[in-house]
Amino acid sequence: MNFCLAGTLPGSSAPATYPAIYQDKHGREQTEILNDGEVLQMTVRGVRFSGSDFDGLSPPPEAAPELLASFVLNQGDLCACTLRWTMTLPVVCDELEMPATLEATLVLDEPDSSWRVTQEQLVLELRSTLGNFRSSGMSGWFEDELLHLQSQLPEGSYIKACITCAWSDYSPIGHGLFGGLACFRENKLAYSQVVSKAQLFDLWGKATGSVQETFLCPEYSRRRLGAGYRG
Repeated sequence: MNFCLAGTLPGSSAPATYPAIYQDKHGREQTEILNDGEVLQMTVRGVRFSGSDFDGLSPPPEAAPELLASFVLNQGDLCACTLRWTMTLPVVCDELEMPATLEATLVLDEPDSSWRVTQEQLVLELRSTLGNFRSSGMSGWFEDELLHLQSQLPEGSYIKACITCAWSDYSPIGHGLFGGLACFRENKLAYSQVVSKAQLFDLWGKATGSVQETFLCPEYSRRRLGAGYRG
């Protein structure tokens, strides 16, 4: 049985909704983040921000200047704020699947004198019947923060999502804060033989598509240690 996922597959008609809180020097506001598997959307003070990553949310080009006056933008993206949101995803313990809550806190600093945001911090907290677990907040990526949570789970337990799936991998070129996982669920045999960067590049064009770390589809298979390029 698949519980409510932390997102929807790209192209799905029903986006996932995450209860969220936006906070900056002008105040705190409850809102929600919509995720259709490709684009995130959030409305704050009458402005609908959107983007493919939580640290890349931008207002629409037609947004009135007076509505944007209370926000700080860096190269068009929202910064100088804190975002907190809640997602749901399953965890498995001794082959029993159960729902868990993932609480995320993202702090985006003010831009420096060169208008660059040099610091941002992401902390994830997993709450489940197995206990409560908190990531280090040191990496700046969903990938490493989720894997840090995974490392704290009891033996025989794991997060059941694309981040721990046997058929997903990141580009050797790099990726952003969230998302950017290539899914090879339609090319399992070829991907299962990948052990190097060169082999992954050769197969990259045959990926089924791009997915986010917290997604889950019926073809999930638990990843083994050392599999693929990312291990």
